[in-house]
Amino acid sequence: MLKPPSSGAAVLAAALALPGVVPSARAESAPESGLIGFKYLNYRDSQPGLKRISVDAPSMSFLLPVAGSWSMAGSYTMDSVSGASPRWHSSISSASKMSDFRRAADLRVTKYFARSTFSFGTAYSTEHDYRSNSYSLQATFSSDDNNTTWAVGVGRALDRIDPVNGIVVDEHKRTTDFMVGVTQVLTPNDIVQANLTIARGTGYYSDPYKQVDQRPRERNQSAVMLRWNHHFEGLGSTLRTSYRYYDDSFKVNAHTMSAEWVQPLPKGWTIAPSIRYHTQSAAKFYYDPVYDPLLGAPFPPGYLTNPTGFYSADHRLSAFGAMTLGFKVSKEVIKDWNADFRMEWYEQRGAWRLGGTGSPGLALFKARFMQIGVTHKF
Repeated sequence: MLKPPSSGAAVLAAALALPGVVPSARAESAPESGLIGFKYLNYRDSQPGLKRISVDAPSMSFLLPVAGSWSMAGSYTMDSVSGASPRWHSSISSASKMSDFRRAADLRVTKYFARSTFSFGTAYSTEHDYRSNSYSLQATFSSDDNNTTWAVGVGRALDRIDPVNGIVVDEHKRTTDFMVGVTQVLTPNDIVQANLTIARGTGYYSDPYKQVDQRPRERNQSAVMLRWNHHFEGLGSTLRTSYRYYDDSFKVNAHTMSAEWVQPLPKGWTIAPSIRYHTQSAAKFYYDPVYDPLLGAPFPPGYLTNPTGFYSADHRLSAFGAMTLGFKVSKEVIKDWNADFRMEWYEQRGAWRLGGTGSPGLALFKARFMQIGVTHKF
């Protein structure tokens, strides 16, 4: 299955990170124990009258301390995807049957010093029509009191696209990411973080499985992520909040706000309800459900006189708002063994866009995400 374009409409995540790079919440020290985890993910989405994508994804992850001042972390995932491709506007549909199998792996090696860390990461993903390789470098530097930590990173992704319909052959996409961030401990109970990511990409951004979809071959992206965590001593709970602003050369501007409440309970239980709201503007070449008077749907007005222009009816590039509600529960089953269960419900509507009307004619989009897992410390 060809990967969707990167956008603020990502269903289940608002994370801001380079390929294989996640900025640390605080200055890190070398791990003293190893971790191994196994998870199973089940994802379903739908539109009115159409059961769309179904994903089953078992995965394994690990963290190993090495020689006292090194660590190695990695994961391996297998995705089994089946269902139908998405509708465009409510009045027309590009829905068609599809199935795919994806394998993905990543590895990160970190060297720890007294007040700094240096990491190298690599990731690989393959499916029958898409292959991706990425590499990253990250460094962190902490103040003498460990209350301030700076992070810098760079990442490079190389993708190859070979759709089965033969619309294009051996196409490529190359993306370079730069990240800088700072984490500051304000009080014993408060920690804040700010990250800036800039990405520059060239290559094939169109969707070859859509009849009318032609996008620029260059995409520049920038995003700012702000986080604030506050611990309530009396309750033993933690409030985690974040805000993300995103902007790109497709003229998609997005705001994402989230909050999570982490509450420990007796006998090793922990619960964590969460909420996330996302709103975005449409790409400059996204077209509403107004079609060429001669060709009809799905061709936009003027297609005959400008067939090489930029067009897309991809709902991920439209103007919309979306809400995600989540709930996670975890428990220490026995010493050094933890089990967890997480659910998220996502809904996207044009009318939910903040500060203005969203794109008209969008089909309602819903998704449900479920994950179970077990982790062992050794």
